[in-house]
Amino acid sequence: MPVSSATAWGQLPDGRTLHRWTLRNATGSQVDVTDLGGTLLSWQAPDRQGRVGEVLLGHADASQYIASDAYMGAIVGRWANRIRGGRFTLDGVDYKVDRNDHGNHLHGGVHGFHLQRWDVEPDGDGLALRLVSPEGDGGFPGEVRVDLRMRLEDDGTLDLHYVATTDAPTPLSLTAHPYFNLNERRPDIRDHVIRIAADDFLAIEAGAIPIGRQSVAGTAFDFREAAPIGSRLHWPDPQLRLVGGFDHCYVVNGSSGPVVVVTEPWSGRRLTLETDRPGLQFYSGQKLTGQPTRRNDTYGPFAGFALEAQAFPNQVNTAEAEGAILRPGQTWRQHTRYRIDTV
Repeated sequence: MPVSSATAWGQLPDGRTLHRWTLRNATGSQVDVTDLGGTLLSWQAPDRQGRVGEVLLGHADASQYIASDAYMGAIVGRWANRIRGGRFTLDGVDYKVDRNDHGNHLHGGVHGFHLQRWDVEPDGDGLALRLVSPEGDGGFPGEVRVDLRMRLEDDGTLDLHYVATTDAPTPLSLTAHPYFNLNERRPDIRDHVIRIAADDFLAIEAGAIPIGRQSVAGTAFDFREAAPIGSRLHWPDPQLRLVGGFDHCYVVNGSSGPVVVVTEPWSGRRLTLETDRPGLQFYSGQKLTGQPTRRNDTYGPFAGFALEAQAFPNQVNTAEAEGAILRPGQTWRQHTRYRIDTV
């Protein structure tokens, strides 16, 4: 279906106008997107009874998105997740990048992709978003050019297809950061039932930096069979206590099919995620307390959950570092699909 024309949506601090676009499909769903951070502002989708409602958390206006540290709905980069100490070595050169999370780097730094004004234009039945990240952006080497195509399909799938190139070797890991609550009538997501196709997750230390792979078997992290999020939050698992809930990267199983399936029993909505990335960060939203809502009140803990397809956190400082490096002449690609339907 046609994409709506751009409408004005606030301003950046330097006075440049921000805009929003709307994607619609044949079943009554719509997704609103802004050029501020390529952010997903809203996703309206029908429930089991055909009633259309909001499934994404969001703020009230542009100024709240700019001031927020929740990355609400944004595209984050150049590096999704954390880098220990904001340091890495690439081809024998030591680099220091923004440290914005207790001495570590997180989600691109102080002025990451989530706060940049992307170039956006209609592209057939979708949107084309483009961003040029200059040499030294956040401390990272090389100029990076990112193209992202978003399309809302009639089966309820939001298709995100990323392509990036660089003129110098640089780490790169991008992800979308929407927070979902599949039932807008309920204040948190504890009743949501989740299944994750992963045999291992990355255990963390204080500061949420991974310290190694661990089997999910026998732990609160075993969602190979679907289970409610809320009941697992009460398990006496030291990994949960470190961050007050789930904020861990799963090692995606290599088999084809959905990586994650989440259902909400009262609304009947189901969220399915497919991706070609090796890592999937599951964050249960425990630190959303005090974040402003669209209604100008505030969210509580566990108000929404995030599923972030990405490279492994701190991968640039591990034996797997080369897998997260983009070099001149290469093309970096990512394909992630979120689908919302009903059961």
